[in-house]
Amino acid sequence: MLTSTAAAFLTVLGAASEASAAGYPVVGTSNVNARSGPGTSYQILKTYKPGTNLSIVCQTPGETITGPLGTSNIWDKTADGVYVSDTYIKTGSDGYVASHC
Repeated sequence: MLTSTAAAFLTVLGAASEASAAGYPVVGTSNVNARSGPGTSYQILKTYKPGTNLSIVCQTPGETITGPLGTSNIWDKTADGVYVSDTYIKTGSDGYVASHC
């Protein structure tokens, strides 16, 4: 039998999984760079247009970036294997919403 704390955790975990499966929108007024690693010194592999929904597979600390959603050192690894600063992806949280890479 689940305790109320365990049940609440599973509910939150399920909601986060559903949101990440649907994708999180890229925000900003111009294209956002997607890189080979969690920082601006890494190679740009592609760009995303604002409004593009991205699936986040994991998150990792990296270079601190200031973007349209504030300042953060969290970088999101997308389902296609590139990294985007969390300050350009509207996850609804200032913290981690996926497992650490």
